[in-house]
Amino acid sequence: MPKLWVIVGATGTGKSALSLDLAEALAGRGAEIVNADAMQLYRGMDIGTAKLPASERRGIPHHLFDALAPEEEATVARYQPEARARITEIQDRGKDAILVGGSGLYVSSVIYDFQFPPRDEALRAELEQELAERGGAPLLARLREIAPAVADAVDANNPRRVVRALEVALLGGDAQVVLPSEPQLWQQDTRLIGVRAERAVLVERLDRRVEQMWADGLLDEVRGLIPNGIEHGPTASRAIGYAQALAQLAGQLTEAEAIAETQALTRRYARRQVSWFKRYPGVEWLDAPSLAMIH
Repeated sequence: MPKLWVIVGATGTGKSALSLDLAEALAGRGAEIVNADAMQLYRGMDIGTAKLPASERRGIPHHLFDALAPEEEATVARYQPEARARITEIQDRGKDAILVGGSGLYVSSVIYDFQFPPRDEALRAELEQELAERGGAPLLARLREIAPAVADAVDANNPRRVVRALEVALLGGDAQVVLPSEPQLWQQDTRLIGVRAERAVLVERLDRRVEQMWADGLLDEVRGLIPNGIEHGPTASRAIGYAQALAQLAGQLTEAEAIAETQALTRRYARRQVSWFKRYPGVEWLDAPSLAMIH
């Protein structure tokens, strides 16, 4: 019976390379890779997401990379059934599936029996209109009155997250999307591999990676995405690195400021990833990801 492999960890820890090595090691029965990085879903967003070029994928089939246009909204509710369908298709052909990525909510939605908070499109539209007219502060204040713990946990710098959390809270749902206390796997034959790095090493690596993104032409990449609607994309326009590049192109940030802000946000995001994946039961953690460490 084909297996589901899951490779998780913070950005910059070597998940992509390990997934390729694992797929090659499973070449006897075959394996294919499914993306679980929300930003790598977007076409044309390559440099800033550290997306592996097609020429470096060693001939291994990759799924759900470049699946969305920049102006489209990426949601976990949309992603989950698509990812599960791809995994099932791969396994129906007798191959193992390797789910790889660092978007914790996206990974969780696929591998666990995951329930989504309630939605109300009319209410969402009202809240987004209020956001456009009054800004995010009043919405955050309302959220704090209804669900103070959620208000403390939500990313206050991301208005979309505030709107969503308030929508769920007003509908009486649990706006804190967390793993169940005893998460049940979607597929029993699932193996979880976590990759990690010492904090100081990872910080240095991430800071250099951001600098390299600008050196590799991130500004030109973003400039080329503007005609494709990235400025109006509710998800893509707020992606770490892309939001800062857009601000630099608009004259709102200098290059040094854009790089420094991206570095700070990337470090914070990596901390959140580490905290999220630490809660997964049964993860085999690798400090220096290598096939030799997977038995």
